[in-house]
Amino acid sequence: MKPIKTELRRENDRGTIDEYFSITLREKCILFLIPFHVLSLSIFLLLLSNGAQAQLSPNFYATTCPNIYSITSSVIVEAAQSDIRITASLTRLFFHDCFVQGCDGSLLLDDSSTIVSEKNARPNLNSARGFPVIDSIKSALETACPGVVSCADILAVAAEVSVQLAGGPGWTVQFGRRDSTTASLTGANNLPSPFDPLATLISKFSAVGLSSTDLVALSGAHTFGRAQCQFITNRLYNFSGTNQPDPTLDPSYRAALSRNCPNGGNGAVLNNLDPTTPNGFDNHYYSNIVKNRGLLSSDQELFSNGASTASVVSQFASSQGAFFIRFPQSMINMGNISPLTGSKGEIRKNCRKIN
Repeated sequence: MKPIKTELRRENDRGTIDEYFSITLREKCILFLIPFHVLSLSIFLLLLSNGAQAQLSPNFYATTCPNIYSITSSVIVEAAQSDIRITASLTRLFFHDCFVQGCDGSLLLDDSSTIVSEKNARPNLNSARGFPVIDSIKSALETACPGVVSCADILAVAAEVSVQLAGGPGWTVQFGRRDSTTASLTGANNLPSPFDPLATLISKFSAVGLSSTDLVALSGAHTFGRAQCQFITNRLYNFSGTNQPDPTLDPSYRAALSRNCPNGGNGAVLNNLDPTTPNGFDNHYYSNIVKNRGLLSSDQELFSNGASTASVVSQFASSQGAFFIRFPQSMINMGNISPLTGSKGEIRKNCRKIN
């Protein structure tokens, strides 16, 4: 079993506001020739067009909570000592949050008189996990810097820390999200599904501003973690209503899965998403798909006959480096989905309920 790392690679944060508005000497000279009212309008339109990305910053907590990374990582490292699945589970929470109302921490809200929790949605019920670890991170951050770090940003940094601890690439997390005061059970029930065909997956990603390449890269998070039998029994016994197994599934792999998930058996039994290195973050997910050994139907769809995404799968299968370059960018792209910033939303004191 590959050990969980206890140290993270941290690069110097870049992308300050000074760099964002840096201009050359020649450009400065040209600016003096532009009427002030035209220049003001141009700057306003520039800020407007950059939207959420201009409001999120890697330096958002530089002075208010500078130890956000070390505090978060220490909690996750401790949790991983007794729960090898936790890094995959925390990464998944970020996905399931961002695809519903944007990256706003709505997934973390429990039922209340005003909230119908997204945890009750089929993709999350008895499946999404890691909430007590998020609570522990929040508690530790509240002790160090009370009322500063949002639950939405905790999900973002926990995902990055988790991927690194499992051996994957790091990236510069953008901060500044605020927490929602609402949740959407309907939205959570429409998350990308393990049963979705490729066209539906592409459509759902496009609806939140993500490309088909983002779809392939982010699906690579299935290189670690587990999935329940209930999500694959249709492939094993009644694919597309035929009462036959999925013909694209490798026969030896299907036999192994059938032993773990007998027809009519316990749907909650777990299977490794990546049967080769189930706890490590690498590119084996893609090499499995190329061999028709993708666990979920949605995984194998990425490499189905004539799939527009097949070439990207092949690229990542043959080059872990290519995957490790693209995955961080796609995580950043996903983290930019409709964040609440400025005065919108709130900074929850408890991630499970609104203030």
